[in-house]
Amino acid sequence: MDASAAEGLTLDQLRLFLAVLDSGGFSAASRSLRRAQSAVSYGIANLERQLGVTLFDRSARKPALTPAGEELAAEARAVCAQVDRLRAKAHGIAEGVEPRLAVAVDHVFPLPALVAALRAFSETFPTVSLTLHTEVLGAVAEQVASGACSVGIGAAVPRWPEGVERRPLARVTMLHVAAKTHPLARLRGPLPSRVVRDHVQIVLADRSRLTSDFEIGVFSRRRWRVLDLTAKHALLRAGLGWGGMPLHVVADDLAKKRLVRLHIEEAGAPTFEAILFALHRTAEPPGPAARWLLERLGRGCSS
Repeated sequence: MDASAAEGLTLDQLRLFLAVLDSGGFSAASRSLRRAQSAVSYGIANLERQLGVTLFDRSARKPALTPAGEELAAEARAVCAQVDRLRAKAHGIAEGVEPRLAVAVDHVFPLPALVAALRAFSETFPTVSLTLHTEVLGAVAEQVASGACSVGIGAAVPRWPEGVERRPLARVTMLHVAAKTHPLARLRGPLPSRVVRDHVQIVLADRSRLTSDFEIGVFSRRRWRVLDLTAKHALLRAGLGWGGMPLHVVADDLAKKRLVRLHIEEAGAPTFEAILFALHRTAEPPGPAARWLLERLGRGCSS
């Protein structure tokens, strides 16, 4: 193959090659592309001439890739994919889409909804580079305020940092639980404060200055603090204390009676809601990709 022939290759020829390969034949490709079969056959023959190799063995009823065709098919896919990424990136630049996005999400946000939203995000914004931070309590707001993250989804904090805008985005149902072997699990009715205060309460804490002394929802004099919801869940299941958890995290434990619900009298209702807020810096409103992701996360959490 000479250089002039290689330079004459077109993207349409490569897509035609892949269409024949993926559909399983020339006639099937002609139907999927809505082209005459003669045009498809001519296009492949012209591509083979320009490349100087035979791509398909036509001796059988159904064309099969030759060894050369197998090697070049991967290259053709890579070229087409790169062109698609180039077009998507150019479209994103024209629309003002952010080239990269850093997001902080509170640990209590439902993980399946987060994964589903990010899967859809990757399909809608394939050129946007994403960094995901999972934090607790005030660490989400602090990440946004510092500029480390463009947007965040975080719980309420006693002191919101300056320059951070917020709006309610989602609600997460919470409840208090303990292992079925825990002493509190054996008591009936609402549990008075004089009873719960002597049992270890496992609470979430973080390194954020915004919530270093945040004591809301703490009813025991004995406290174990953890920085991770997964660790808290494991300690509760092990019977090492009691505490509040998102319902979606412990639903299976409740159904299989590994954990039981507790009604803490001082807390009021047996279940309560944690409101999660969409956060961003006042000086830097979310761009198109961030707005799309926040809206999708809000819908995913409420569905």
